[in-house]
Amino acid sequence: MTPRAGMLIAAGALVAGTVTALPAVPADAAEPAPRPLPRLAWTDCATKAYPKLQCASLEVPLDHDDPAGRKITLALTRVQHTAETFQGPLLVNPGGPGGSGRGMAGYVAASLPPEVAAQYDVIGFDPRGVGKSEPALDCRPGHFASVRPDSVPRGSRAERAGTDRARAFAEACGEKHGDVLPYIDTVSAAKDLDAIRVALGAPKLNYLGYSYGTYLGAVYARLFPDRVRRMALDSVVDPHGVWYENNLGQNFAFDARHKDFMAWVARYDATYRLGTDPAAVEAAWYRMRDAVRAEPAGGKVGPGELEDTFLPGGYYDGYWPKLASAFSAYVNEGDSGPLVEAYERYGEADAAADNGYSVYASVQCRDAGWPRDWNVWRKDAWETHAKAPFSSWNNTWYNAPCAFWPVESLTPPDVTNDRLPPVLVLQATDDAATPYEGAVALHRLLRGSRLVVEGGGGNHGVTLAGNDCLDGHLAAYLATGEVPRGADGAEADAVCAALPEPEPDPVVTTGSTPSERSGTRAGAGRAEPAGATLHGLLGHVR
Repeated sequence: MTPRAGMLIAAGALVAGTVTALPAVPADAAEPAPRPLPRLAWTDCATKAYPKLQCASLEVPLDHDDPAGRKITLALTRVQHTAETFQGPLLVNPGGPGGSGRGMAGYVAASLPPEVAAQYDVIGFDPRGVGKSEPALDCRPGHFASVRPDSVPRGSRAERAGTDRARAFAEACGEKHGDVLPYIDTVSAAKDLDAIRVALGAPKLNYLGYSYGTYLGAVYARLFPDRVRRMALDSVVDPHGVWYENNLGQNFAFDARHKDFMAWVARYDATYRLGTDPAAVEAAWYRMRDAVRAEPAGGKVGPGELEDTFLPGGYYDGYWPKLASAFSAYVNEGDSGPLVEAYERYGEADAAADNGYSVYASVQCRDAGWPRDWNVWRKDAWETHAKAPFSSWNNTWYNAPCAFWPVESLTPPDVTNDRLPPVLVLQATDDAATPYEGAVALHRLLRGSRLVVEGGGGNHGVTLAGNDCLDGHLAAYLATGEVPRGADGAEADAVCAALPEPEPDPVVTTGSTPSERSGTRAGAGRAEPAGATLHGLLGHVR
């Protein structure tokens, strides 16, 4: 994906929501008071990284249309405000769907400027079905255990095995969690946000959402526009493509981002020795894929696992040096050890990943209609694979349970909104997981919103990840409500330069093992870049 041309830097600024103390009563005093919920009982759950972290749980209706019926439990975290000026709760969500958000409170509170974080109660939460919330979904433990069949089916028998596997996952979800699946959806999760707001005693909420969290925020704003005080949306889901069309778009975007990675490897041929031509480097990657199909690396990494390992590099380029080192070691030295280590670090599914995927599938399959005729999936998968082979079939199988889902799909709400204070929309132009066009689409649907762009950036999740320009816009917005105002006719209200691409890890020129001699273990003890912490929290759930 190439940076957008013609964007103009902000020509002015608009201040909205400038009252910096939380009002004592709701702005809309005529609105009936929501049904009371129990006050939250916060307990200390400090960690070494976040010594002020507190935890609580909240019961909410499984079915918000039946508030007296069955209850489920949401797990919450908080870093409490310390400043005299209190601007209310700031709810934070890492996306997914299926991402655990309890870790986000500590990270966001520590990453914002101290004087800004001190004015908010920063609230993290596990959405319904996720993590420590109860019940937590786990439809089919070990669904991604290695070694899976090749994601690209070679013949009708292989394709039938794939559809049988997807159907088995959907059926397992229905058998284990059929009583809750009708209520695992974005609208229900948005109503949970409002229940959290009520339990916090706040007339309005502030919100920072990443990735799928942008769609969750947009749906909340549609349902409860008068209860939004400030809302920042980072790496934006296209609301017009929920969810089948968006996944087709991802296939092309991730292939383009993979090619960006191949070009980066080619620029550092002195380190990785895979050639100076990006096309030749890419060809070597696909030869590696063929090789692990014939003999999985370390008995663990077949072609599906290889794609899972390199897919995080499409979300965040801070992973490129270690992925390139593993690639180099395998191709140049026949050493599969670094490749297995990379899989275990970036691609292998654990119990938390099983839970996250179960919720991902449950939300996406319930939220919107999916083709129920497998012939549609096959046609689209082969057409996208022909142009974008990196992960088209892998992504098809990832979403394929929706073809067999045991619960009827809903109709996505129209998130068009003209009743909000200015919303801050932040987006990288070359983001693969949520392509740039989605941010423009939502920006146009939210009247008065402001779009801040990272020009030429390819990472997913761009604020609080090391870009001072983007972080400055977010901090100003949360501190005072200030948003940039671009020149008339400009698509973006502000443009920030992208962070530079990473440098290779230092090369080790001597050693007793192939990987040490090739430099593939060089830098292994170095800390990940600053943005890696955020991207670990975002979890790369698609």
